[in-house]
Amino acid sequence: MSRLIVSWNELPRSQWDAAHTRASGSYQQDWAYGVALKAASPGVQILRAAVARPDGSLLALAQVVARSFALIGRFALCTHGPAWIGEVTADEKREAYRLLRKSLPQGWPRLLVFTPDEPAGDASGLKGVSRVMTGDATVLLDLTQDEAALRSAFESSWRNKLSKAERSDLVLQKSGLKPAQYRWLLDAETRQRQKRGYRAMPLELTERWQDAKAEGASGDRGAGLAVFRADMGRDPAAGMLFLIHGSRATYHVGWTSDAGRENAAHNLILWSAMKELKARGVTVLDLGGVNTQSGAGIARFKLETGGAVLQRAGAYV
Repeated sequence: MSRLIVSWNELPRSQWDAAHTRASGSYQQDWAYGVALKAASPGVQILRAAVARPDGSLLALAQVVARSFALIGRFALCTHGPAWIGEVTADEKREAYRLLRKSLPQGWPRLLVFTPDEPAGDASGLKGVSRVMTGDATVLLDLTQDEAALRSAFESSWRNKLSKAERSDLVLQKSGLKPAQYRWLLDAETRQRQKRGYRAMPLELTERWQDAKAEGASGDRGAGLAVFRADMGRDPAAGMLFLIHGSRATYHVGWTSDAGRENAAHNLILWSAMKELKARGVTVLDLGGVNTQSGAGIARFKLETGGAVLQRAGAYV
């Protein structure tokens, strides 16, 4: 008999947000992501599961996106989840995965896929389950360290570029948070994605994400976004946009001009963002995907920050 209890679409947002912050969960497991995705794609169904022990203590959240496939079936995806809350044993993880599959409120035929936000060795609850795809990799920065420790962790070449940027004529500023004030950066990223042929979170979700985060934070437009830019003279030289989700933030968009690249503007912006996010209570900064083949330069920039590389376990059915 199961010792765990799974409830679907019952946990109030305030409790979900608090638990998600405790779990330092991914943005894909943030309540606001489900709201933004539903607004952009009305045909998808957002399912939110809370897994609890018999004493009522929460041990996991699982936000699942479901949609139709092959006309008669349902495909459900739990991206970078479940979000584990506190200390969770391997047996509890295994039982949670079993119950989530069993209780998923979707008719048959259906397929539920998990892509855990943890390395293969820690995804113990998935032992004996089929892996259908290898996982991606990212770099995580521990912002609980003091500023001296964070800066000393940079590779010497990265730190030298930062020093160069600090001596340059770059003028750093926090961007306004009205969509019109950061849309230039999204437009630049759109052109960059088309040129380089890579994909990431759809840019049209950015404003919807901001709206959804503000809704859960008494209208605070800065609750889910932080945007930085560096100018050279009267022109923007570089910009970065970060998604904030509880105690964690994720790099979302970055662009630089030739002048910005020459003066290491992204080094300056990232260092400033680390300090600002740390001051806001963010404990983990996710620098996003690392692809050493098609994006070697970007991967090197991220790896040289001295952060910890997370090679995720993959996709499981």
